[in-house]
Amino acid sequence: MGSKKVIVLVLLVVLVFEGYYWEKGLSATVTYDHRALVIDGKRRILQSGSIHYPRSTPETWPDIIKKSKEGGLDVIETYVFWNYHEPLRGQYYFEGRFDLVRFVKTVQEAGLLVHLRIGPYACAEWNYGGFPLWLHFIPGIQFRTTNNPFKEEMKRFLAKIVVLMKEENLFASQGGPIILAQVENEYGNVEGSYGVGGELYVKWAAETAVDFNTTVPWVMCVQDDAPDPIINTCNGFYCEGFSPNSLSKPKMWTENYSGWFLAFGNPIPFRPVEDLAFAVARFFEKGGTFQNYYMYFGGTNFGRTAGGPLVATSYDYDAPIDEYGYIRQPKWGHLRDLHKAIKQCEEHLISSDPTQLQLGTNLEAHIYNKTSNDCAAFLANVDSRLDANVTFNGNLYLLPAWSVSILPDCKNVIFNTAKVVAQRNLQVISSTYASSVNELFLAPSAWSCINVKEDIMPGKEKELLLHIESLGHAALVFVNKRLQGFGYGNHEDASFNLSKKITVHPGNNTLDVLSMMIGVQNYGPWFDVAGAGIYSVILSDLANGKTDLSSVEWTYQVGLEGEYLGLDKISLANSSLWTQGTTLPVNHSLIWYKVTFLVPEGKGPLALNLASLGKGQAWVNGQSIGRYWIAYLSPSTGCTDNCDYRGTYDSSKCLKNCGQPAQTLYHIPRTWVHPGENLLVLHEELGGDPSKISLLMRTGQEICAHVSEADPPPADSWKPNLEFMSQIPEVRLNCEQGWRISRINFASFGTPGGKCGTFTPGICHVNVTSIVQQACIDQEGCAIPISTTNFGDPCPGMLKSLAIEALCSG
Repeated sequence: MGSKKVIVLVLLVVLVFEGYYWEKGLSATVTYDHRALVIDGKRRILQSGSIHYPRSTPETWPDIIKKSKEGGLDVIETYVFWNYHEPLRGQYYFEGRFDLVRFVKTVQEAGLLVHLRIGPYACAEWNYGGFPLWLHFIPGIQFRTTNNPFKEEMKRFLAKIVVLMKEENLFASQGGPIILAQVENEYGNVEGSYGVGGELYVKWAAETAVDFNTTVPWVMCVQDDAPDPIINTCNGFYCEGFSPNSLSKPKMWTENYSGWFLAFGNPIPFRPVEDLAFAVARFFEKGGTFQNYYMYFGGTNFGRTAGGPLVATSYDYDAPIDEYGYIRQPKWGHLRDLHKAIKQCEEHLISSDPTQLQLGTNLEAHIYNKTSNDCAAFLANVDSRLDANVTFNGNLYLLPAWSVSILPDCKNVIFNTAKVVAQRNLQVISSTYASSVNELFLAPSAWSCINVKEDIMPGKEKELLLHIESLGHAALVFVNKRLQGFGYGNHEDASFNLSKKITVHPGNNTLDVLSMMIGVQNYGPWFDVAGAGIYSVILSDLANGKTDLSSVEWTYQVGLEGEYLGLDKISLANSSLWTQGTTLPVNHSLIWYKVTFLVPEGKGPLALNLASLGKGQAWVNGQSIGRYWIAYLSPSTGCTDNCDYRGTYDSSKCLKNCGQPAQTLYHIPRTWVHPGENLLVLHEELGGDPSKISLLMRTGQEICAHVSEADPPPADSWKPNLEFMSQIPEVRLNCEQGWRISRINFASFGTPGGKCGTFTPGICHVNVTSIVQQACIDQEGCAIPISTTNFGDPCPGMLKSLAIEALCSG
């Protein structure tokens, strides 16, 4: 019995340390005061992360949520997506990827809490911002203002979700995990465009939400005029300077952007973890108590869920967990260490407001006192260039530029935002599988078009200038059924002009324009009525001047005939609509392809490499894996190999993959395929070569770490009442679940040079490969203290470090 009591005690310590553990079935009261959210009478410091349930599959939710918890999160935040939950008015859908109840219960089973952002406007780079398209056609409706038809529909959907959560006992007072709910979303950014109607709408939305009696607090993000008792919260890259609109409300951050979304035609944005950690530490340093990463896992915009204009299929967001559900290092690990360090200070943070102490120019400390002789401190250097040495409580500390150090006892540094000791992931080891092509089939394509016939006087062929103007997003132009040109905009400005010399023959000629929307607008004032499509078509020649075809009678066809016929469905795989070509037609526009393929054994996700294609959409076994647009290359300039994390970040500061497509790999969830033959269907709009498509699966990962004697020790190794600088740093290596460390490629203690992937021994060097092998080989993870006791001292008096490169494989 004695040993069992010890085990129970240890487990309880771990649960409290790792995060706020929520025991299923126990009801809780959630309120707030000026300092924090209060759960069952106790203030809480909460780390949260956004995971949108439809951007992954239900089978992957437990693993993603487990990794989020292991990363130090307490709360999972998600929007609710009205357009997919009510595709037709009064007809609801809560199945598959849209099983909201299952998702919330999965979070609860992991022991985490939920912030449910009901909205129902989401933005989220989601099609139409989450609004159902049928809403647009209700007579007299105006979105997001004091308009009765809109308010009636919004209230009806809010009620639907609140009642559903209550019926499933998912609010905290019922023993569920939901501790917060959100109404509307970032309305303060656009409220001015709606005038008095906007102000009245905010009040109505707040009153409506409170009247639902969810028993948990409601929030409005980016809403300075949020009426009591609604908590107004901050969204942005930095929120340390934010203050709520009432002294009775806590300082909360609902969207801390871990990176940025991807758009076709743009380079890939990323955010250095040093800056992200700096922003988080500064927020808690200056009084924050709830912080949410947008996104912690981004996932995939399957089908046509991506918003517009031109939002890409990947919603990876440079998040701590990548699009495929793998941990992204060092981002995940560095933030996990940050969360552990902040948890070590939690009792101090909830016990008092901070006291600020100026330590020099751009140098400051914030101190939290639990008692008169028990404090925690944050030391900050907000200079974007200069490192600094500061003296605090009689001790000397080095503060790198643009960094925060965390001292849970006002003495020992257990974390610095600029010192990344977490492991880094290097090259992904992938196995490539051919499409296992049996035969490629093709079908002719019909399209959404506007068509006009133009008579040309008898005589010779004539050359004319065709000029088309469009609000967006793209258009293919055909003259006499032959492709003449392709025009398109970009995410920042979807409008475009297309001028093309065309040749026409005597008599009737046809002009067909395939006008495309790549995602319906999802953001901005009055975004719901934002225009798109062709508005001007002019033919001109020197002899007869200009002919305006814009107002003549056109023939319209909406949608792809191939989709109406069901060419993307398994049921039509053997249809006579498909014809088997003797030779594969490549570089043809508006063509359907299908092929069967085999998948490798395993449980991990798959990726389809579509680098040989142009633009279109792909389906696997009837499920759309999204839009692709390989032919649209990003600008060739503006990227950097080493983006300096120091200084203010924005979405254009750190870019990669200039001159390349936004995306060539497309996620296939493992549960969408099966043993034996699987069906891939492509609709290619511009032209490409489908014979070069391949299938990839990750089979391993190269990892590395470099930690010095001067780096902070692991945050979870700190214990109160330790002497100043008495702890030992260590290298920690971990593989993805199911993989183990199979090889040590480099291990040096001394003064190794280079960086991860290119380490070299320094002038002071001990080869410690055998020691590292003994500790790590065949292990999923290992920890190696940085100590001359373990390795000897190859150069007394010099600062030494340990550098390791290893291979994880399954």
